[in-house]
Amino acid sequence: MSYLVTGGCGFVGSNVAARLMERGERVVVCDNLSRAGSAENLTWLRSLGEIEFVRADVRNAGEIAAVISGHRPDVIFHLAGQVAMTTSMQDPRADFETNVIGSFNLLEAVRAAVPKATVVYASSNKVYGDLTSVPLREDALRFTAPGHPHGVDESAPLDFQTPYGCSKGAADQYMLDYARVYGLNTVVFRHSTIYGGRQFATFDQGWVGWFCRQALAQKSNPSAAPFTIAGSGKQVRDLLFVDDAVDAYFAAAAHVTAARGQAFNIGGGMPNSSSLLELFVQLGQLAGVTLRYERLPWRHSDQHFFVADNRKAQRLLDWTPKIDKAAGVSRMVDWTSTMDDSAPTTS
Repeated sequence: MSYLVTGGCGFVGSNVAARLMERGERVVVCDNLSRAGSAENLTWLRSLGEIEFVRADVRNAGEIAAVISGHRPDVIFHLAGQVAMTTSMQDPRADFETNVIGSFNLLEAVRAAVPKATVVYASSNKVYGDLTSVPLREDALRFTAPGHPHGVDESAPLDFQTPYGCSKGAADQYMLDYARVYGLNTVVFRHSTIYGGRQFATFDQGWVGWFCRQALAQKSNPSAAPFTIAGSGKQVRDLLFVDDAVDAYFAAAAHVTAARGQAFNIGGGMPNSSSLLELFVQLGQLAGVTLRYERLPWRHSDQHFFVADNRKAQRLLDWTPKIDKAAGVSRMVDWTSTMDDSAPTTS
């Protein structure tokens, strides 16, 4: 089997590539190295062994077509993209060109050169918008959804909001439609929060890692200024450790006959859900500090609650997350503590 990982020097992409290398697979990593941390992740991948790297940008149709026609992969994990909602608000054109045009370019290249290849696409829970269809209850430390004991499933109505939600949603729908219209073997993952090693978290993206950094900073400097959060801190996401996310990608490729043309909500599930406030308690215990923060207004279109109902993935992909949030957050703190002070911190 031959594998192509677009965005292969990003957080999830580099973890996917590393696992493929560990398995002895043929893997090509494609990335434009524009995101902070991507060059460091490429250096890390090269330290693991021989890897074929192609510097290319999915926004350039000719470049991505050359990669796909030249290497003719059997499986493509399409992880290249603009990943931050706030960045999309600042530069919606770049967000559109990367997420929509880039994904369209990839689909057309696959259709022309390797129409039988499997394509697994990283979409987002943001395709569901504010999720106003989910009634919530506000408790002391979190919002809960009493009518959704397993979380939100794929029947939730699509509601693209913010440029990021629109761009991820458009690419999401292109992926599904190319399975219907052209018979491509596409699978869509609507991700919740993924975290773990090789993630260079920022204020805009990678919130678990970002707050790990804040906890360690306050531990090392008790007089440090409080950090800020958007909203009440009771907003809830489910935490999926990156090793489990990699397993999900491999499961989709292994079960593509059942999965093709379908979307899956993928996350840590209800047992691994956490509000910001609950995470702060956990981080305070790990770091031995009481975290100090100040509240800012809610971000535009910030879901108060999203937990992925993984039952469809369990049924069709034989996949469930294995790493619980206690172990995962502890490992994330360990990774964050090893990051050099000069490591990139902004996107």
